[in-house]
Amino acid sequence: MGGDVRDGLAELKAQLRRLRAERRLTMAGLELRAGVGHTTASRALNGLGVPSEATVVALARALGADADPLLKLRRAALPSTTLPAPKVAIGGADAGVDERFQERYRRYVEERHGQLSVIGLDLSRPDRACWPLDAAYLSLELAAPARVREADSGLRVSGDWAEGRAERAEQALAGRRRVLVRGLAGGGKTTLLQWLALVTARQDLPAELAHLGDCLPFVLPLRSLIRQGTLPGPQGFLATVGCPLHDAQPPGWADRVLEGGRGLLLVDGLDEVPQAQRSLARHWLREMLAAYPQAAYLVTTRPTAVPEGWLADSGFSELTVRPMSTRDVGVFVTRWHTAAAAGAGSARERARLSSLQDALKDTLRSQRDLAQLTTTPLLCALVCALHRDRHGHLPQGRMELYEAALSMLLVRRDRERDIDAPEGLVLTEHQSIQLLQRLAYWLIRNGQTEMDHDTALALIGDALPAMPRVAEQSGAAGVLAHLLARSGLLRTPTAESVDFVHRTFQDYLGAKAAVEARDIPLLVRHAHDDQWEDVLRMAVAHARPHERVTLLRRLTTRGDRTPKHRTRLHLLATACLENATELDPDVRREVEQRSTALLPPRSYDEAVALAAVGPVILGLLPGPDGLEDDEVEAVALTAAEIGGDAALTVLKKLRTHSAAALTLTNVWSHFDTHDYAREVLAHLPGLPALVIRTPEQMTALQSLPMPEMITFAGDLPMDAVTAALAPEGFRCLSMFDNSGLRELDFVRPYRNLDQLRLVRCPNVTDLATLAGSSIRSLDLIGNGRADLGGLDALTGLKALEIGMELPQQSVGELTFSADLTTLSLGSAACRSLSLKGVTRWPNLKRLKLAGPVGGLSEAASLPNLRNLMLFQDAGLPMLEQLPPTSQIRDLWLAWEGEDLSLVPERLPRLRALSINCYGEDRTVDLTPLRGIPGLTLRINGAADVLGSEFFAPDAITRTPRPRT
Repeated sequence: MGGDVRDGLAELKAQLRRLRAERRLTMAGLELRAGVGHTTASRALNGLGVPSEATVVALARALGADADPLLKLRRAALPSTTLPAPKVAIGGADAGVDERFQERYRRYVEERHGQLSVIGLDLSRPDRACWPLDAAYLSLELAAPARVREADSGLRVSGDWAEGRAERAEQALAGRRRVLVRGLAGGGKTTLLQWLALVTARQDLPAELAHLGDCLPFVLPLRSLIRQGTLPGPQGFLATVGCPLHDAQPPGWADRVLEGGRGLLLVDGLDEVPQAQRSLARHWLREMLAAYPQAAYLVTTRPTAVPEGWLADSGFSELTVRPMSTRDVGVFVTRWHTAAAAGAGSARERARLSSLQDALKDTLRSQRDLAQLTTTPLLCALVCALHRDRHGHLPQGRMELYEAALSMLLVRRDRERDIDAPEGLVLTEHQSIQLLQRLAYWLIRNGQTEMDHDTALALIGDALPAMPRVAEQSGAAGVLAHLLARSGLLRTPTAESVDFVHRTFQDYLGAKAAVEARDIPLLVRHAHDDQWEDVLRMAVAHARPHERVTLLRRLTTRGDRTPKHRTRLHLLATACLENATELDPDVRREVEQRSTALLPPRSYDEAVALAAVGPVILGLLPGPDGLEDDEVEAVALTAAEIGGDAALTVLKKLRTHSAAALTLTNVWSHFDTHDYAREVLAHLPGLPALVIRTPEQMTALQSLPMPEMITFAGDLPMDAVTAALAPEGFRCLSMFDNSGLRELDFVRPYRNLDQLRLVRCPNVTDLATLAGSSIRSLDLIGNGRADLGGLDALTGLKALEIGMELPQQSVGELTFSADLTTLSLGSAACRSLSLKGVTRWPNLKRLKLAGPVGGLSEAASLPNLRNLMLFQDAGLPMLEQLPPTSQIRDLWLAWEGEDLSLVPERLPRLRALSINCYGEDRTVDLTPLRGIPGLTLRINGAADVLGSEFFAPDAITRTPRPRT
């Protein structure tokens, strides 16, 4: 075994050194491109130790190599740390023992996670406030982050043009084995994990998740794991989460499951780990990934808990839970009332619930401000419960909703149903809140969302001397038991721990306790910590007017004095205004002045940051008069991210501005389909592009002018697609994720159709049916089995994009004869093809590459090549393959901190350069380019630009424009 380890390490070292030599990268250049330190890179390339998986992936990316072979060598270099499981006589073989245990474990997971707790479902018996997950689960939409930098540059990046689309969870997760899901409190993240655990345990996964078909789920709430001080290894998973089967698992069983790629780790609540310990959680995750790279991982967090790309270097995709749509809310309301009726004791009550269901749907449709309170499953459940409890009357604001919910859950329901002292103890609403506040505030101060049972007892015991009327009825144990049984707010996730049924209630009560304790300095001191964000907002609501003044002034002053946290603190102060029902006008003005320094937004990142403030920012958004084009676009994005009626009002102001047109069409799915079509889309001076995702949008399309570019996303029936398309008026047609699409002859009647894009349409196999069409530009991305031989039928083809792996070894082997002027190779195509033979297209003007590819030197012989685009994983080092090439005048470059000296050396007659920053170091030094005459530059995403003094003032355009 020792020899195998040494051989594996030696081979890994040799491969890394060979790749560096081929790329002709210096060690400094490799370290910069990979984003690793000198010691880390040196040890890896000199075989002085087994590098981490993350290091191997980073080095492979920097070297333009496939990481998988290198990771295999790394695994071979790892010493074995798993002891063989002892032989067990029962059944004769270890495999049989494992199989019998995992069947028990599957049944346990199915039973444990087969019920969904829903707040307010049964107010008289909180322990019965649940329903079967099968009937209750609502598949919410997840959205991948948009690739905005490419979009800002007007580019369609291979395979990623639709990255910003929202899909149902099972579709968004299709094929992904490493995912980070972001979502607001109560947004459904934990329920998603619970559903995944259930369907994987049952082996009853939807077709989209077939890649998880043999997996065993491990549900790992980080709040429980982190309380132990050290995060567990696989053998400790079951014990840490309180699974009673932990002693029965065969030795090494969890290790074998994960090592074999059959484990699904569902890690819940990165945001519930204190900031100081998130690096520990990240290290633990990386160790798990290094030890078990074949396992599947899904991690959840609130949106602001960790920065974008926090796990990107470990191969994680990021998805965000979208707010519930109008249709989702309607489905949820129906299911809630159906479940409540199932537990109702009389036909009269069931009839009342049916009537309440219809009334609530009508109310939500007619009152947009109230509908804004139902954007998450938690809030929707609270609205349903309060609507029932208050006989059809509802509070108007979010804080009023929480206050009413606490009153309902704590005492009113028991009192109105004549349930008196079921545990021999009677607590008033005020007494219950005082005790719950104490528990909530301890959790917040200590950065936890779960406490030991003994800690809860001690906290209640400390409070009882000051609460004699409670103390004379019971001791701490009795009081805690009562709160667990009757409040509907506390629960015991394990036998030894206590937490709140939802983090929102913890933050609400903790904020109230902080204000009552006059702990304003403490609140401000922690304001930069995302775990305290909602606490600050609710504290402003709880505070008396003079306390609000103190809190907001301290918050803005700390932002003024702390550049590192200034933007976050000033935006948080602005967000707090929404809850400041009474506030000194001077203080309100001071807070708004800080936020106006960030207005108007100029980029996607700034728009998202402002949207996180909430609806209060909508009143501060300027425009459209007096705004630059990038500001108009970013204002539209901000409003769309917030959503709701007030946001729609902002967007209506922008509908005649040409710079907002593309953004306004892209955010259609954020709003009610027909309202948005009628009030925004119908008023645009021209529809540049439109994405159709639902039958409702397809119906609405008939009342709109036909856009120049139209996309149909999802398994929409093709007869409905063709019926929705006018015979003329559109030039580009895109089909995304349509498994029902097989034949392409449907495009022939559309004589104006110039471009066809097929993205992940797996059953399109024959391109020959395009013969006779007017297609001049064809994009084939992720389609798998399409036969490129059929391209011979497209004699007029001028532009081709290939975004899938092919059996051919080079572009010269592709069997079609069209005279291309544009060739684009996506990352998948770059893995399988080289550019050998590219000179077969002497009129090629534009070459776009999304990954490292061999044979680029042949492109120097293309006499008409003017535009070279190196994006995604193809970067500056690709130019090393080129000899000096004078015909290329325009370069689009994905830049990760490299020295730009290679640009003038290889492209001496360059006239236009777009630099798009992706690495952590975003300081661009233009000095090496100063010798290129007449060069214009577009720099996207740079934090700082050096050497600009060598260029004319109008030669450099920066996006976003820097603020002075």
